[in-house]
Amino acid sequence: MDYVIQQGTLCLEGEHFQADLTIRNGMIWAIGQTVHTGSEQVIDGRGKYVCPGGIDAHTHMDLQQSPQYRACDTFYTGGIAAACGGTTTILDHMAFGPKGCSLRAPFETYKKLAADCPVDYSFHGVLQQVDEAVLQELGRLIDEGFPSFKAYTTYGYPMTEPQLMAVFPVIKAHQGLLTVHAENDGMTNYLRDHLPADAVVPAGQAVTRPNMAEASSVSMVLATARICGDAPVYIVHVSAHESLEQVRLARRLGQENIFIETCPHYLLLTEEKFRSGGPLEGIKYMMAPPLRQAVDNEALWQGLRDGSIQVVATDHCPFTIAEKQEHVADFRTCPGGVSGVEERMPLLFSEGVLNGRISLERFVQVTSANAAKVFGIYPHKGTLQPGSDADIVLIDPQRQRTFAAENLHTACGYSPYEGMTTDCVIDTVWLRGQIIARNNEFTGERGYGRLLHRYGRAPYEEIVNA
Repeated sequence: MDYVIQQGTLCLEGEHFQADLTIRNGMIWAIGQTVHTGSEQVIDGRGKYVCPGGIDAHTHMDLQQSPQYRACDTFYTGGIAAACGGTTTILDHMAFGPKGCSLRAPFETYKKLAADCPVDYSFHGVLQQVDEAVLQELGRLIDEGFPSFKAYTTYGYPMTEPQLMAVFPVIKAHQGLLTVHAENDGMTNYLRDHLPADAVVPAGQAVTRPNMAEASSVSMVLATARICGDAPVYIVHVSAHESLEQVRLARRLGQENIFIETCPHYLLLTEEKFRSGGPLEGIKYMMAPPLRQAVDNEALWQGLRDGSIQVVATDHCPFTIAEKQEHVADFRTCPGGVSGVEERMPLLFSEGVLNGRISLERFVQVTSANAAKVFGIYPHKGTLQPGSDADIVLIDPQRQRTFAAENLHTACGYSPYEGMTTDCVIDTVWLRGQIIARNNEFTGERGYGRLLHRYGRAPYEEIVNA
């Protein structure tokens, strides 16, 4: 089926204007005046915004977080949630594999897990041990179209300068990208291990993972990348205003190839969520880094406005309420992660664009275009240019939606944004020319998603200075 979206406001990363958009053969055929065949289905876009399909650059579908806990959204259920929320592509961070496994092994596992995904997808590799065999595999996998890999500076395989200085030259030589979860392992573990017995309630999460534990790790990672010839690095889920200042300082000193991501929960929620509603409610917000304070919220919004932050992703990694609440007596054993893949696009449009915090152009950049450019899928994805995949989300600002368990599609049964009302709804979503969601109903197909091989990050100046 071909379509014409008539007289919507077309939103590109550099401009917006009212015009028709024509979809043919799964691609964007034309914007503006064109000759219609008469066989297209006409969609009335008047009063609505036509945006590139969302790209969530940070999800954890079907993640085995520990021997006991696995994220409750599969690529199918999480993909449905993504589609209904206006996201047409996910870039998934894989879980650690068995100790000593090859760098390639998790890719084979995840290709099977994602086979029924209803939206397009790709994977970030994950680094565990670093040795010569892993470094050789790293270069080969980048060349095969999987250019991004993740290092953690904490958890089971914490990486610091010696490991990073071995990895960064390979990443740079093969034009890859190292994504990093940056929290200081020594600081956070010391604080967790020395908590008083009466402080292991949910609010203790913020105490054990303070702002400076993140910022000090960000500083270390950036310094290491600079020593390695300004190797490209992407810091995931930045939550603290001090971390953002470390990034700005590095850029002022001439370091390029730094890309930054934050998440809606760090823009809109605070650590008060750990306390309000009591411990059974607070435990639902366990994640790392933890929720911060209002000063951090505002600093991150400013970072979006001035271009310091390039991407808003979700870190979607939900667990059920029961799985969370069985650890209410000691948050340190609770599985960490929340949902967000369905809520991200309407939240950013409502709280960002409609509330005057960011422009339409910035919305397109941080929800779609920049992720496509950073991770090597632009202009096939992330734009409304003729010739691009017809991945499109139609946003209606004349209706409202209040998030509630009964109208969300995640398998976890709740949302960190439950009760929040957006002044817009996701009206219609196309993936490669097929309508996969309409008015909060999934209309797509199991397994319609394609595995994306990714090549060619856009120039730094085109992303950071957009």
